[in-house]
Amino acid sequence: MAEFDLTAPTGETEPGEAGKKNKKAKDKKKDKSQPQPLEKLNRDFYDKELARLQVELVKMQYWVKHVGLKVVVIFEGRDAAGKGGMIKRISAPLNPRGCRIVALGTPSDREKTQWYFQRYVEHLPGAGEIVLFDRSWYNRAGVERVMGFCTEEQYKEFMDSCPQFERMLVKSGIILIKYWFSVSDEEQERRFQARTLEPAKRWKISPMDVESRDRWVDYSKAKDVMLAHTNIPEAPWFTVEADDKRRAHLNCISHLLSKIPYEDITPEALELPPRRPAPEDYVRPPINEQFFVPAIY
Repeated sequence: MAEFDLTAPTGETEPGEAGKKNKKAKDKKKDKSQPQPLEKLNRDFYDKELARLQVELVKMQYWVKHVGLKVVVIFEGRDAAGKGGMIKRISAPLNPRGCRIVALGTPSDREKTQWYFQRYVEHLPGAGEIVLFDRSWYNRAGVERVMGFCTEEQYKEFMDSCPQFERMLVKSGIILIKYWFSVSDEEQERRFQARTLEPAKRWKISPMDVESRDRWVDYSKAKDVMLAHTNIPEAPWFTVEADDKRRAHLNCISHLLSKIPYEDITPEALELPPRRPAPEDYVRPPINEQFFVPAIY
């Protein structure tokens, strides 16, 4: 699956009206042979379907806790591919006591001396828990590899050890699901530019993101090798087409639900009894003795 186009035609100009007609005919024929981008998903449909799928996520979490499953979901992909937004849609309806988001920063000097996987292991789930990794141990095969933050020996060691490590996780009873969010060069650039214009999103632009813009092909090559080498039967990679964020959200949640078979054990609606009246001897403190948030709105 190509994420960038190196085969754009550069045909010669044909003179006259006949040449223009021939060119139009060729363009029309070319368009039919190429996959056409889908129209952006309707917002109303998206909102309704997302709400329905989020209810299913709640049902799934009840089942995970009831059975004692241990679930790890990894979200990887290029900068601005939509990983964070996807994680928010999944985690929003879930009980945070049973669903954790792990987004580790730069390793400390001490962590750099540890076994590479060690700082990730401590965040693995216990029975009844779901852990969502916003980037994971695959940093070594991606950004660290491309930006030269690891040695060739460290990279090779990771590529040899990673499949074994993941087989150990699966053998221990962990359900490991790995998603790669694929975004086109053009869409990534559009999102980068939008972040520079929106004050609430500028924190998402880091010096590393800026430098990665000039290393598209390097990241593509690293990603291709990583996916091929770590796409093991016990924990395969699933690619999410993410140019349309709405479709990506719905497709990914639907797929996640399909990978964790569950039964609906949602508790029945409670019928709350009437509240007991407050004791007659209770006197509320004077309002002027309390500090209130100003009612600006």
